[in-house]
Amino acid sequence: MRELRPEPLTRDAFAPYGDVVESGQAAEEMNADSFERFDDLCRVEAHEGRIAISIARCRVATTLPHRIEMVERHPHGSQAFIPRTPCRMLVVVAAAGAAVDAAGLRAFVSNGEQGINYHRGTWHMPLIAFDAGQEFLIVDRVGDSPNCDIQPLAEPVMLLEPVTG
Repeated sequence: MRELRPEPLTRDAFAPYGDVVESGQAAEEMNADSFERFDDLCRVEAHEGRIAISIARCRVATTLPHRIEMVERHPHGSQAFIPRTPCRMLVVVAAAGAAVDAAGLRAFVSNGEQGINYHRGTWHMPLIAFDAGQEFLIVDRVGDSPNCDIQPLAEPVMLLEPVTG
């Protein structure tokens, strides 16, 4: 079985698959200078539908190692997950395309304050969390047509703990 160890989540490394959602250096002042505003943090896409904002709450915590048997993609829109409280996120992705091979999977670990936005069509494992009750803000496309393709992997992949340095 192939093993996959997450690498640090950075804007450059994740760019082929989506956007890293985090505050940065360039901020605008707002509300009489009482807030900093970080604009345009990800590219939200919606084809034949509309953008929805939702919240997901983890009911069953995940432990590592974690067996990945399938991936999914959203052909009609992007999908963002932003933790509502600081937490480590692990994401597994592969380039958009008709199908995905397990050899093309990459794994990333957040720094605890980052969210992610999958570009339309990016293959990814379903959302996992390490604590029951953890909540994520979701920004994605809703509409009348289905927006989730699922592909079983020919061989499962084992997601391991990230290397700590």
